[in-house]
Amino acid sequence: MTDWLWPLLGGLLTAAVAGPLGSLLLWRRMAYFGDSLAHASLFGVALALMLHLPVGPLVVAVCLGAALLLSRLMIMPEHGGDTWLTIMAYSGLSLALVMTAAQGGGGHHDLEDYLFGNLLSLDGSQLLLISAGLLLVALLLVRGWPGLVAMAISEETAQVDGWPVARLRPLLLLLLAGVVAAGAKVMGVLLISALLVIPAAAARYVAHSPGQMALRASLIGMLSVLAGVGVGVPAGLPPAPLVVLSGLVLLLLLMLRSRLRA
Repeated sequence: MTDWLWPLLGGLLTAAVAGPLGSLLLWRRMAYFGDSLAHASLFGVALALMLHLPVGPLVVAVCLGAALLLSRLMIMPEHGGDTWLTIMAYSGLSLALVMTAAQGGGGHHDLEDYLFGNLLSLDGSQLLLISAGLLLVALLLVRGWPGLVAMAISEETAQVDGWPVARLRPLLLLLLAGVVAAGAKVMGVLLISALLVIPAAAARYVAHSPGQMALRASLIGMLSVLAGVGVGVPAGLPPAPLVVLSGLVLLLLLMLRSRLRA
């Protein structure tokens, strides 16, 4: 029973929090941001393996540090935000690969777990830590939601309306870093961005307000997790890719429904 329970709960919790954050990413046209943080987080994995330290805390620390650094770099005029996102993504990945190779490949298996995810290895203690992190992200998200939505729609208008944009911008990136760090073990860094973006993209076809889109993105993500784990565990297939493919099917179905109704 626990073979299903812990992975299922971990995936559902991650999807529930990823829905609203993915919606904010789409509104700000920052869909690539999750990829950048996820790739950079591999540096934390490699560093933990090199120093023989727990992987989870260092992944969280690297994600938060990368988010704060990006929040500064992305407002610099020399380059666009997408340039810094690309630099951060591939620099982190390259550092991780070099550091793992320097250890003689001893940490290769652990690095693969974070690249591709290892949802079925999730146990009760890991789920507790992930849940605590996601709960903190959810509480901060609820508290800052009106301002984050206003900023996502238009930073200039939000600033005129009195929202503290200078504080909300790094807050959004830190919340995303928290979800990426928590979801790296669940989905893998190559697929965690899909759990942020695909359900939110699907929800756009059945939502008429920001709140509706955020809630329905969470529900679509959770349905994708149920399908991925429900099919993957009995069939002996990796659940994380099946979660992504389930989300894609829902996206295509909702898109087709929208087109037929137009």
